[in-house]
Amino acid sequence: MASSPKLDSHALDHLNGTLASPMLPRGGDLIRVGSRRWFLQTGLAGLAGLSLADTLRLSAAGATPRADKKAVILFWLSGGPSHIDTWDPKPDAPAEIRGPYRAISTKVPGIQVCEHLPLQAQIMDKLSIIRSVDCTASNHTPITMQAGNSLARRTDDGNDGAGYPSMGSIAAKFRGPNDPEMPAFVGLADSWKSDIWGAGRMGNDFEPIKGNELPGRLAMPQGINVERLQNRQELRRQFDRLSCGLQRDAALQPVDRYGQMAYDMVVSGKVQKAFDIGQEPPAMRDAYGRVSVGEKALLARRLVEAGVTFVVVSGAWGYFDHHGDEVKWGGIQKGLTPILPSIDRVMFTLVNDLKDRGLLDSTLVLMMGEFGRSPVMTKTQGREHWTNVMSILVAGGALPCGQTIGGTDDKGYGVKEGRVTPADLAATTFRHLGIDLDAHWVNSQGRPTAIVTEGGRPIPELC
Repeated sequence: MASSPKLDSHALDHLNGTLASPMLPRGGDLIRVGSRRWFLQTGLAGLAGLSLADTLRLSAAGATPRADKKAVILFWLSGGPSHIDTWDPKPDAPAEIRGPYRAISTKVPGIQVCEHLPLQAQIMDKLSIIRSVDCTASNHTPITMQAGNSLARRTDDGNDGAGYPSMGSIAAKFRGPNDPEMPAFVGLADSWKSDIWGAGRMGNDFEPIKGNELPGRLAMPQGINVERLQNRQELRRQFDRLSCGLQRDAALQPVDRYGQMAYDMVVSGKVQKAFDIGQEPPAMRDAYGRVSVGEKALLARRLVEAGVTFVVVSGAWGYFDHHGDEVKWGGIQKGLTPILPSIDRVMFTLVNDLKDRGLLDSTLVLMMGEFGRSPVMTKTQGREHWTNVMSILVAGGALPCGQTIGGTDDKGYGVKEGRVTPADLAATTFRHLGIDLDAHWVNSQGRPTAIVTEGGRPIPELC
């Protein structure tokens, strides 16, 4: 296993807050069991965004953990990574297009990647590169690509996304969690609006939870121990008394319906345990990398192992936005070079870790951003936004691997063959999760809305 990459001060600025995980549990203050404040903190407040309706209905129906545990981990490379400088190198192009990096061979003959992705090159037989993704509808937000829907766009008019939900929210509604004591959809990101797309107008029940906040919301208040909480008769008496005082508040009506689940989630500690990456051996944490994207990747594995269905991981806001050396994130050489080893390492380690745990076939792993970057380098050694085409890295899900899908022209300007649309990506993802591709959700006007739009179909090479 390669040692942790040495990052200079510029790279450390890109990966701010990386040496200490924000996801570790934190305790609450002293709150009396049965009080209104205790219940709201450990109950509804902690359950907000947990795909609440479906999760708790499953529990009420006596649901048990799913046997197949189909899941998705989506790495969001916020800012838009350069396809030419990662997975679609152009070694024979002129220098202003080729860029500063060499192309290296991989384990699969004929497939090359950037020289700064040597670990991914070693496991290329377990990966697929989609080089022909049409991202013309996308913009500098996660909306289009995380929705898998070209109709979901950034519009800056108060109607961003046109009400369409993300793939994670579709998974939360139509599949739910793999374990009824876990949430269905978790986002691990420091910048929520820029890096995570939610449920649109499908409903708050299917919004992703903020993974760096949930453990504290479900943490046991100081001075309260599990033995006292497990006295269910006393808890029921306190709950009945509390609920009588809450019935006049219409906003708290779900208390009566979901109260026991709130208690169960707190008492079981399953969520708390899954979020505690401190339980991992130091060698495993080192293997993922003790930087933001590495710690979040390890946490994502723990979450899907515990029963979460869909996890989005973002290392930092905008850190792949490499216009040139005059901007915050720098150009290709100065900005991209320090962070490529981190995403190289997390994919390598996660794929091997999932395989060792028997979870690779059931977990689809995607690595992508919002668009590619311009083929011609800027005068300040960067690349501009490029919505003609982008690349996506795929692993797991028992899908065919060791291949490239589609291709661009010899300068990386646009799709040459095998065009893949956002809707194709959504159809491929939903097919993996066992979701009916003809399913619909009903919007606030009562109109059925298809989960797969514009004729999207599973990508043939991944079937």
